[in-house]
Amino acid sequence: MFDKAKDKAEELVGKGQEEFGRATEDRGLQAEGVVRKNLSQASYAVNDAVDTVKRQTTDNPVPALLIAAGVGFLLAKLTGRK
Repeated sequence: MFDKAKDKAEELVGKGQEEFGRATEDRGLQAEGVVRKNLSQASYAVNDAVDTVKRQTTDNPVPALLIAAGVGFLLAKLTGRK
């Protein structure tokens, strides 16, 4: 939860940095702001996905176990020697 708040704060800082770079015509600062904003958005999305997976596995443990077993089986088949 705190990670999401931190990511949103970083996104706002990146947006501000991008706009400040645009206003001062500093392309380096503007690019840094864009990168910072995009990284924080990606981090937020990953944290949201992790939270969703945790919630789903808590609410539905049997299907989660079956999915994990299936993924493990497929990985074993793909990496196994012939």
